[in-house]
Amino acid sequence: MSVAVNGESQLGAVAIHNFSERILEQVVHFHVMRFSGGFFLWVGNAPVLSNLAVSMSSKYDSMPLSSLLMGDPSNTAPNSLAQRLAKKTTKQVFVSYTLPETDSNLCLQVEDRIKKELELHPELF
Repeated sequence: MSVAVNGESQLGAVAIHNFSERILEQVVHFHVMRFSGGFFLWVGNAPVLSNLAVSMSSKYDSMPLSSLLMGDPSNTAPNSLAQRLAKKTTKQVFVSYTLPETDSNLCLQVEDRIKKELELHPELF
């Protein structure tokens, strides 16, 4: 399998895309790895993988199925984000969200930034 960096992909390749944004006075980093049939999205402000959720569409329900694979089950942010992205993209989505849950406005702005990147680079999602 070949690896492509920053959207320079070939058919069947893994594409990697990184971007950062200052949101509510903190720098938030985003890492997207696209693979055949889905993508992995990491969102955080430090290089930590403390949780991981997966979500995918189901022919039996209009809302995608989702499950937390690792991390604190009381933190619903990775599951919720994975589910919304799976619904929007109709792909299998893995999400790790390692930002503090102290500000719901931060979550909304982070999701808006992801949607903006999705519009700019739809081939990566």
